[in-house]
Amino acid sequence: MIKSSKPKIVTAEEAVQAIKSHDDVVLAHFCGEPRFLPTALMNRGCELEGVRLFHFTPFGSFPDRYLEPGMEKHIRCATAFSGRSKAVRQVLTEGRADFYPVTFGNTPRLLREGDFKSDVFMLTVSPPDRNGYCSLGVSVDYAWGALDRPPRVVIAEVNPTMPRTHGRSFIHVSQIDYIVEVTQPIYEIPQSRITDVEAKIGQYVAELVEDCATVQIGYGGVSEVVVHFLKGKKDLGIHTEMVPDGLRELMAVGAVTNAKKSIHKGKIVCAFHGGTKKLYEWLDDNPLIEMQPVDYTNNPEIIALNNKVVAINAALQVDLFGNIYSDVFGLRDQYTGSGGQLDFALGCAIAPDAKFVTVLPSTTSDEKFCRIVAHPTLEMNNPLASQIPTVPRYYADYVVTEYGVAHLKGKPNTERAKALIQIAHPDFQGILQQQAKELGLL
Repeated sequence: MIKSSKPKIVTAEEAVQAIKSHDDVVLAHFCGEPRFLPTALMNRGCELEGVRLFHFTPFGSFPDRYLEPGMEKHIRCATAFSGRSKAVRQVLTEGRADFYPVTFGNTPRLLREGDFKSDVFMLTVSPPDRNGYCSLGVSVDYAWGALDRPPRVVIAEVNPTMPRTHGRSFIHVSQIDYIVEVTQPIYEIPQSRITDVEAKIGQYVAELVEDCATVQIGYGGVSEVVVHFLKGKKDLGIHTEMVPDGLRELMAVGAVTNAKKSIHKGKIVCAFHGGTKKLYEWLDDNPLIEMQPVDYTNNPEIIALNNKVVAINAALQVDLFGNIYSDVFGLRDQYTGSGGQLDFALGCAIAPDAKFVTVLPSTTSDEKFCRIVAHPTLEMNNPLASQIPTVPRYYADYVVTEYGVAHLKGKPNTERAKALIQIAHPDFQGILQQQAKELGLL
């Protein structure tokens, strides 16, 4: 996709004038989200009709504009991962936005071939090098789904704080129609203190990770914490969606070498990043990091080629049958989305030596409700109990809380129920046993 003319250097407000009514607009993912373009587009809302704006986790304040009365007739939110955004969750619940139930790995196909047309792509890139190539930096993932279609218009914020990453990360400046020059730093994710519950979970998961394993860390505080408990391992490899901040430490102590990987030996393979300025400085021009589109990193057949995969992902709750609930509160509150969890569940299911690990605290943060439930339909006092499973019980493997590890794979319903009750919070084990008996599980 080579344009015939040089890109125009304009302001964000001038750039979004290229967007027309009924366009489908794709926003680059996560910390690759442009700083100014989304707000400039929302400011044009009253001038447009039938525009759809696709994104995953939003970082800027622009989603608050979705809440304005009638905005969905002008600019309508479309997402496959609401990223815990209160505004996005609200407009989805009100029926004023569109949720696509697709996995992260299938998102590029949606943008390339599906209902979402990808007329316009708005992204952040590094400044061009001497050959005219800009790096997609921290967000490759579904970018190629939009670029391959191709879009009618590509609008890029060129930001010198965007690291230049290796792999399938480069587009030529001639592929860009409008450039907005930006100096404000790209989005960062501050690091939180590890809680006692998270520490216990991390220690249990670390026991499941063998030397020379290939590790995937899913998005979310509980799963990302596990990284900090792998420092004693040897020759780990990384094949993942996201590289979190803690991975730098594993490289520094020699726990991650990628030397024993079966594919992409010596490389960390990933699709996007999210962290602090220190992480971005480490990523910049680092040949160790190989960025690949998410329909490659999350392809179950590719995942299964890796040696001793351990996929670690967080959940909201797990029922006694082994169904894993990770993205919806109740039936209507779309808290996040499937992300890559199901992609890696499938990859682990067809691999000969993989472990699919689900991590969650035993209770909600206020300790009122147990996250191990007999079945959601029995949670009459908890309107937020997830009702729609993200990963069906057929792919469940290891479940970890601060009270231990339940191994479900290859076990009948009765043994699964017993194992899960044992890692539930002690205050809820009695009621779970009673409910399990009523369901014929004990």
